[in-house]
Amino acid sequence: MSRARRVAARRVASLALSLAVTVNLGGVQAATRPLTLKPTHGGALLIGTLSVPRADELTGVWSSVGRARLMRCLPNCEVVKAVPVPGSLNLNDASAYRVVLGGTFKAGQKISLVLRYRNAQIVNLTATVAY
Repeated sequence: MSRARRVAARRVASLALSLAVTVNLGGVQAATRPLTLKPTHGGALLIGTLSVPRADELTGVWSSVGRARLMRCLPNCEVVKAVPVPGSLNLNDASAYRVVLGGTFKAGQKISLVLRYRNAQIVNLTATVAY
């Protein structure tokens, strides 16, 4: 990807984050506990618990640095289009499903995240990069 396209993609991602709103369909909104990002080689792994009132699927995660990869790690990690959230989903470096952001992160940095679920619900969250 050319430098101009990367810059344009970052601008679009930043605009999407600033314009994103939480959509509440049917009076139900997804809840989460505090999230952190664990720095890894070339990116960061999302750590925490996602909770939704009824079973759903996480179909995308975006941040100011771009789109995150949704992965299933049983036994080897592979990118998937959606992650099932059966009500509560623990994300960490030992879980079957993982969310990984590419990029360079600094300890203590706060990253805005936009999560999209299958039922078209969009949730805005903030995660802090772990030390």
